[in-house]
Amino acid sequence: MPYPADERLNATSGAREQQSLQQPDLLQGFPAIADALYASAPKPPQDPHEALAASGVPFPVARVRVDSTLPHLDRAFDYRVPEKMSEDAVPGARVRVHFNGQRVSGFITERAESTDYPQRLLPLLAVLSRVPVVAPEVFELAEALADRYASTVANVLRLAVAPRIAALDKRYEGHLPGFSELAGLGNGDPAGENAPDTNNYADGAEEAPNTPETTGSADAAQIEAVRAFLLGGFAPFTADPPGLCDTSAFDDYENGPEFMADLADGESARAVLSVLPAHPENDWADLLAVALVACAAGGRGAIAVVPDQKSLDRLEAALSERAPASLFTRLSSGEGPHSRYHAYVKARLGLVPIVIGTRAAAYAPVAHLGLVVCWDDGDSSLVERRAPYCHARDVLLLRAQAAGAAALFAGYAVSSEAARLVRTRWASHLVAPRQVVREFSPRVHSTGDEYQLARDPLAAVARIPQLAFIEARKALQRGPVLVQVARAGYVPSFSCQRCRMPARCTVCRGPLALSHGSAVPGCAWCGHLAQQWRCTECGCERWRSGAVGALRTAEELGRAFPNVPVVSSAGDHVRASVGAEPALVVATPGAEPVAEGGYAAALLLDADAMLRFDSLRAPEAALRRWFNAAALVRSAAQGGVVVTTASPSPVEQALVRWDPAGFARFELDERSQIGLPPAVRTAAITGAEDDVQAFLAELNLPEGVRVTGPVPLDEVFFAHQHSAPAGVEGGGEGDISEPSPSGAEDAVPGDWRAILFFTYAQAPQVTHELRSVRAALSALKRVGAVQVRCDGLDVV
Repeated sequence: MPYPADERLNATSGAREQQSLQQPDLLQGFPAIADALYASAPKPPQDPHEALAASGVPFPVARVRVDSTLPHLDRAFDYRVPEKMSEDAVPGARVRVHFNGQRVSGFITERAESTDYPQRLLPLLAVLSRVPVVAPEVFELAEALADRYASTVANVLRLAVAPRIAALDKRYEGHLPGFSELAGLGNGDPAGENAPDTNNYADGAEEAPNTPETTGSADAAQIEAVRAFLLGGFAPFTADPPGLCDTSAFDDYENGPEFMADLADGESARAVLSVLPAHPENDWADLLAVALVACAAGGRGAIAVVPDQKSLDRLEAALSERAPASLFTRLSSGEGPHSRYHAYVKARLGLVPIVIGTRAAAYAPVAHLGLVVCWDDGDSSLVERRAPYCHARDVLLLRAQAAGAAALFAGYAVSSEAARLVRTRWASHLVAPRQVVREFSPRVHSTGDEYQLARDPLAAVARIPQLAFIEARKALQRGPVLVQVARAGYVPSFSCQRCRMPARCTVCRGPLALSHGSAVPGCAWCGHLAQQWRCTECGCERWRSGAVGALRTAEELGRAFPNVPVVSSAGDHVRASVGAEPALVVATPGAEPVAEGGYAAALLLDADAMLRFDSLRAPEAALRRWFNAAALVRSAAQGGVVVTTASPSPVEQALVRWDPAGFARFELDERSQIGLPPAVRTAAITGAEDDVQAFLAELNLPEGVRVTGPVPLDEVFFAHQHSAPAGVEGGGEGDISEPSPSGAEDAVPGDWRAILFFTYAQAPQVTHELRSVRAALSALKRVGAVQVRCDGLDVV
C-alpha cells in the first residue's frame, strides 16, 4: 500500500534515525551531503491545469487536427505549446506532433487557455512554419464537407491544402505577425527580427533573397498590408482593384444585365448560364472573365473552376485581356508542386483577388470571397477521385452559402443538378431568347430520322452514313471538320467472329484491345498479352471489332479523303487548337481542339454507343458531350453543320432544337417521379458482404429512407469503370474510378454494395449517422473497413 506524501516523509526520517542508533553514521555533521545521498520523498505531482497556468505562455493549449484519416480520430487534440514555439504556433499553422507513438503532421485550429484533458499534455514537437496556411473558413468548409459526405476532416484538408514547399514558406514567414499580435497581446516577436530574408511577394522567381529595406517601399508597403490583413484588416488586393470592364457580354442573355448589376453592387446573385455557341465576340471564357473582373473591381475575391487544363488555358487567356497578371493566379495539380503552393499562399495572404484552376481551386483560401464560378459542372473530371469524393460544384455551393457570395454555373449544356437549383429558385436562369439561339447555333442533321433512313436505308447500320460523307466533303472546302468518336485507341474491344463472345483476359477478365493494326491483343486493364488468341468458347481464331477507336477512325478517314490532313486528339495526345485550313480532326469527348474561326462541320459518330452505357446519367452525359462539340462549329448563317448518328429519342431532339435547359428539366421531372438523383441524395456503402450487412445493422435511419441491396458488383460494373477515355485534368474526360475499402484505386471483384436513397431534408441526419457509425465501428474494430460514398455520379 503506497504511503501518502507526508507519511512517506516521516517513514524516511524515522528509518534514518533507526539506522543511526544501530551503527555510527560516518556523515554525521555533514547534513547537506547526507540529504543528497539519502533518498528524499518524491514531490507530489503538479496539477496539469496549474502547470499550464504557471508556464507563462499565453493560451498555452493548441488544438490540432492531426493528419489521420481514421474515422474515430476525426476531432481536434490538445497539445501544450512550448514557450519557444508560442509566437510561431498561430492558428492555421502546420505543426508536427507525437500521436499514437508516431510523429505526424497537423494543423492548429485554435489556441486555448485550458483543456478538458485530465492528464499532462504532450508538447508540440515543431512548428513547421508561421504561415497560417489553413484559414478559419477552410476549417469550417472541411467540417461541412465531412458531414455532407460522411467522411473525415483530415480527408478534406488533404485535398484543400497544397503540399508545403519549405523554401516558399521562408520567404513569407519572417514578416508575418506572431501569436501575440494576433491575440492582441502586444508585439511579442516583431516581424523581421531573427527571420529569414524574403523575395518579392508578387513574383515566383528564385533569385537571391531580398529584405524589405532593399527591395523598395512598394514591397515594404505590401508586407505591411499582408500583416494588416492577417490582423483582421482588408486584403492587400483591395488597395488596387482592377477597373470595371465592359459587361455588355451579358446583354445577349435574359436577366444577364441584372445579374451583372447585382454582382457589381456586392449582392449574392446566383445564376445558371446557358452559353450561346459560336459567339463571334464573347465565348464562354470571355463571359467568365467579365464576371470575375467585375467582382474583383468591387474589392472582393473570386474563384473559377474548370474541368481540365485546356479550358484553364482558355480562361487564363481571356482574363489576361481584361486584368493584369498580378491580379489572378492559377491553382491546379498540373502546375507542379512549387507553382501550386505559391498560388495557394498568395491567395491565403490576400495578394490576389482571383484564383482560377481545376477542381483543386474550389478550396482556394481567397479573401473576402464574393463570387464562385464553375464551367461545365456536368463534367466527371470535377469529381474528386479520393475520399470524400466530393464534386467541385458542391464545394462551391457550400462556400457561396457560407460566405454569402454570388454563384455562376455556366455551360453549353445544363446538368440536372443545375436545373434543380433553378427549379428550387436558389438560382436564376440566364438564357438567350430563341431567335438569338437560332442565330448563333449551327444547323443539326440527324441520320436516324425517318426522312434520312428513307433516302439511305444503310444509315441505320453504317458507322459513317452517306449524309455524313456528303456534308464532310462540302465542309472541307471551307475549313476543318471535327469528327467526334466515343473511344480512344485503335480497337478498344473485339469479339469472336463466329460466336460473338467478347474477348477477355485470362488473368483478370478484362477486355482485350488492339493498339494498332498488327498488334498482339493485350488486356486494357492489366496489360497481359494474349499471344495466339483464340476464343475460349468455340476455339475460333478470327475476331471482329466490338468498338472502333480514334486511331482506327483516323486511319479509315485518311483512306476515304485522300490528300486531306487527318489530326488525332485523344488519350495522352490532346491538342488544344488547330488552324483554319481544311483538315479532318478526330477527337474523343472532351479532347476536341478549338479551331481558328470555328469548324465548318462536325460529325458526331458512335452516338448510340454513348447512350448505351448502363447508367442513369448516360443520356445527360452524351448530350453534354454533343453540345460541347457542336458549340465549336460555326453558326448556321456561316454555313456550320452538325451531323449526328443518334437514333430518334428525346436526347437527340434536344440537340436538334438546341434546347439544353428543356432536356435538363425533362430529366429532372422523370427522376423526381421515381425518386432518383438529383431529386434525392444517395449514399453507396461498399465492402465485403458481411461488413456491409453489419454496417447497415448499426444504422439508425429516419423513416422514409430507402435501402437497396447489398448486391455483388459484377463484371458489367468493372467493365464500365474502365471503358471511358482517360485524361483527367489533361484536356479529355476521364472515368470515375471507384476506390475500394482496401485503399486500392478500383473496387475489387467480390465487393458488395448497398445504396441509400434519402431526401434533402433527411440528408443532414442521414449523413451524420453514417459518419458516426463509421467512427464507432472503426474504434471498436468489430467490422472491416467499408467505403461510404455520397452522391456518386456512377452509383445509379
